[in-house]
Amino acid sequence: MENVKKQLEALDLPVIAAPMFLVSGIELVVEGCKSGVVTTFPLLNARTSEELEQWMQEIIAQLAEAKESNSKVAPWGVNLVVHRSNDRYDADVELIKKYQPPIVITSLGKPTDIAKVVHEYGGLVFSDVISIKHAKKAAEAEIDGLILVCNGAGGHGGTLNPMAFVHEVKQFFDGLIILSGSISHGQDILAAQVIGADLAYMGTRFIATEESIASQAYKEMLLEAQAADIIYTDKISGVNANFIVQSVLNAGLNPNSLEKPKELEIVHKADGAKAWKDIWSAGHGVGGINEILPVSKLVEKLNAEYQDSIQKVITKQQKKVSL
Repeated sequence: MENVKKQLEALDLPVIAAPMFLVSGIELVVEGCKSGVVTTFPLLNARTSEELEQWMQEIIAQLAEAKESNSKVAPWGVNLVVHRSNDRYDADVELIKKYQPPIVITSLGKPTDIAKVVHEYGGLVFSDVISIKHAKKAAEAEIDGLILVCNGAGGHGGTLNPMAFVHEVKQFFDGLIILSGSISHGQDILAAQVIGADLAYMGTRFIATEESIASQAYKEMLLEAQAADIIYTDKISGVNANFIVQSVLNAGLNPNSLEKPKELEIVHKADGAKAWKDIWSAGHGVGGINEILPVSKLVEKLNAEYQDSIQKVITKQQKKVSL
């Protein structure tokens, strides 16, 4: 396997497209990687182990074909829920061993066991964390990177300010820092780097792409939403997460009188479950999303914004020196 860390250092745009439940699929992963950003999907988006194996085979085949004409295809990755509620954990780990995704992102638990598996074949392990406590526990597992899920992130977001989170984590962790939370534009990607992150982690912005498997109604609701339309609650999935208020209302629920579910719905075991399937997640960055684009066009736009932001910083510094 190629050195994954070197591949990340060579990215034109320092971005990971986050694994989004019931949103990220084969087409999104392939087009994202071909466009030059690390792109990932939750293993549980494939509803069975047999389907997951097909997904992995297809992604590997399509990216191998793309590399023949484009040597800068970005690495792909998967998200593994290590929480005890994931009853497919063992089967999914076996497929990770077999197909060796370059990057494995762990959620909701300590990644010690899977880190050993992935490191054996030369892959990288990143863990998403929402607090300093969780970050320290994940770091003990000798992982390669921490995904700091900050205030305003879609899905199971945290509440910490990104500046505070990054600076405190750097005091005890010297691996890669990936920053998540309301990153929707190229300017945001540069800002993440300026405060000390190595990569930006973007989820919500990639929902509104032609290749995402989110429903058209979900995508259109995303375009209409503003930051004020996001509710942070543990009364939908059982764990605090950000959801679009309108989707809560459409499900026949009152956002002001929700009751916490008796069982966690973080992995969406039942097709009839409301969380994720009918009640849709998004981060605070929705207010800056106003169009549905092909992934390639979105990455092109982000890159242009990113490069423009760099030039503006340089220009400001030059003007400051001339004064």
